[in-house]
Formats: sequence, C-alpha cells, structure tokens
Amino acid sequence: HMQNYLKLAGCTLFITGASRGIGKAIALKAAKDGANIVIAAKTAEPHPKLPGTIYTADRRVMEAGGKALACVVDIRDEQQIGDAVQKAVDKFGGIDILVNNASAISLTGTLATPMKRVDLMLGINLRGTYLTSKLVIPHLLKSRSPHILNLSPPLNLNPIWFKNHTGNYGKSPLLPDFFLDEAPKHSTFDVIRGVINEDVVKSTQGVYKFDLSGKFRGWDFVDVSGSGSAGQGEPALKADVIMTMDSGDFSKMFAGKLKPTMAFMSGKLRIKGDMTLAIKLEKLMNRMAKAKL
Repeated sequence: HMQNYLKLAGCTLFITGASRGIGKAIALKAAKDGANIVIAAKTAEPHPKLPGTIYTADRRVMEAGGKALACVVDIRDEQQIGDAVQKAVDKFGGIDILVNNASAISLTGTLATPMKRVDLMLGINLRGTYLTSKLVIPHLLKSRSPHILNLSPPLNLNPIWFKNHTGNYGKSPLLPDFFLDEAPKHSTFDVIRGVINEDVVKSTQGVYKFDLSGKFRGWDFVDVSGSGSAGQGEPALKADVIMTMDSGDFSKMFAGKLKPTMAFMSGKLRIKGDMTLAIKLEKLMNRMAKAKL
C-alpha cells in the first residue's frame, strides 16, 4: 500500500456537488492525501433538511489536511462553472481530476414524474456533466495525470432501478418479484453445492462467510476458493468476505428473489472485506437462479 500513500498529494480535484454526500466523502479522502479541492456546489446557505454547505465542506477539507476553494456553482449555469474553473486555475495552477458527482434523481414512475423534474435531471445529470467536462478538459490536457470520474445516481443494469421507475410498469417477465416471502424449496446449501463447479471456483476464488441472524442463526460459509465447499460452521480457510444478514433475506437472496446489490443498498446486507469478491457473488447467485429454473 505504500506506493498508494499520499498519491493525490498536490493534485487539484474539481468536485461538483461536494458540499455533502459522496462528493464530500471523496473530497475528504483526497484532502487526507494533501490534495487541493475545489468544492463546486450550489449550497451556500444552510438547507433546512440537508446538512452541509460549501463553507462547512471547505472547513472539513482543511481540517483533513487539504487546501480548499469553495465556489458557488449550479452546474446548469455555464458562467458559474467557467468562473469556478478560472478561480481554481488561478489559485492552484491547474486542474488534474474532475469528479462529476452532482446529480438529481427522482424515483417515481414515468406517469408520475412531472416534466419539470425530468428537465432538472437531464439538465444536471446529463447536460451539467457534459458542460463541466467541456470547460475543465482544456486544463486536464495540461495535467501530468488527468482523470475524469463520472458518478451516476445509484444505477446499474439491475432491473430494480428500471422496474418501477421508467414506465415499463414492471410487466416484464424477466423481473422477478424481489419481495415474495417464501421459503426456498430445498436447503440453500444443497443448491449452492450443486452450482459450485470448477469453472465457478476458477472465476471466483473467494471464501464467503455469512453471519446470519433470525430463524437459522450461526455461521455458514461458501468456500469458492479451492475446495468448493459450502456448509455450516467455520470454513477451513479464513473468509475473504463476511456478510451479515437475516437468514430469511439470505434464503431469498439465494432463491433469486433478492439481488445482493439491492440488499446491500437497502441496508439488509452488511459487507466486510473484499468488495470485488462481494460483487462476484452476484454472478454466482444469478447462476443459481438459472440452475433452479
């Protein structure tokens, strides 16, 4: 890890929407390295419901060990972005990393989403990201290590995001009902054993441990490293990933009724350890769902 240490020292990051949330978290992480942070966000006055302004973020960045420049920027406004970019270059000598983090999201169905809201989302998420990139790229081209990081609202190709939120009315047969409450037909671990073959072991290489609460308490494990075993008790090798969840949700997850991503995002699943392996588990689950059809 030593060569990663302080690798952002002296770098200038231009972060949109950095007054709170993920943008602020990225700002503070980079500040610990000693980076320069441009906090380009629109909250200058405290919001009644959401904590954090560009000035409180500015203070936190400096406390964490970075240098900060707070700019009031609504990324729909070309002039405001342009001014902030110029101030950043004047103060820090350039921009190395652009983090397009500002976004608006509305989890409502097509018919229930007013066009004003749609325009806001397109204006911020799409046009704003494009516009900010366009104005920052000339400076990135002068950087020794230029990067753009685009963050989207929590959206992957997991159907849950499209199921209820874009007028397909959830009728597609490919979308299982995630929340059907029924017990799996056979022991979860029998199913797992049936699916773990050499191919799965080769591509996964991990030991997962499930700390289950609820009806079936206790430690259970799935070893997809070498032995390809699954069962109760402790795995032979130290676990790479420890997943804590309710046993009912665990069964649903392996029955294909609850996607790990969804379980994680809704707080039903807690993950300690190697996140890349945690993500691979989703692939394994998809295989299981198919195996049982």
